Amino acid sequence: MAGHSQFKNIMYRKGAQDAKRAKKFQKLTREIIVSVKSGQPDPAINPRLRSALAAARAANLPKDNIDRAIKKALGEGDTTSYEEIRYEGYGAGGVAVIVESLTDNRNRTAPEVRSTFAKFGGNLGETGSVSFSFEHLGSIHLAKSVSSFDELFEKAVEAGAQNIEENSDSYEVLTSIEDFGAVRDALIQAFGDPIEAGIIWRPVNKIAVDEDTAKTLLKMIDVLEDNDDVQNVYANFDISDEILEKLSS
Repeated sequence: MAGHSQFKNIMYRKGAQDAKRAKKFQKLTREIIVSVKSGQPDPAINPRLRSALAAARAANLPKDNIDRAIKKALGEGDTTSYEEIRYEGYGAGGVAVIVESLTDNRNRTAPEVRSTFAKFGGNLGETGSVSFSFEHLGSIHLAKSVSSFDELFEKAVEAGAQNIEENSDSYEVLTSIEDFGAVRDALIQAFGDPIEAGIIWRPVNKIAVDEDTAKTLLKMIDVLEDNDDVQNVYANFDISDEILEKLSS
């Protein structure tokens, strides 16, 4: 599966669901603020904001939270400025890891990310040190219930999609970065809001890991995702179904 979706449904990380939900809302709110500041408060002319709002709706972020985020971005009660920074490095087993952040203090975020890598047997590298192991592209997940594969395929290709993959409970539409906005908007118009949609880092090749390495990597990713400044985490490891079943028990 693409991006970080391969680890966020691991059952052994269940618990503290309310805290996780609040953390997710916080990250979505931050993305809305940055999206407004990077363009216009009108989603009709701000593609990034359209994507942020679609993600917020898919996650059931309350409308009041969305409205407050837009007001903050317009300077009503908040002058915080966020910076987008990408961190790259290697985790346990030589697995490549990319961390995307939105931070108002890089002097706080960088040491925290570096410390997390080191704590779990990894090391943080320079920007560009592992991104060659990934494709940077658009990804749109839709529930299978919204359409047949053939209908979705026709709509997606017509809008400019590169490929469509079928997962157990969803379809994933892949696009170039340039065509992402047009494809996403066409699919929203045809089928409603997606489960998730965004620009992701997709592994070109995956590294199979054993159970101990998988545990270490998942713990590191959990800590990284719990960091307020971290928006997304991507890695190129592959966990077998047998190991997944053990970790889920």
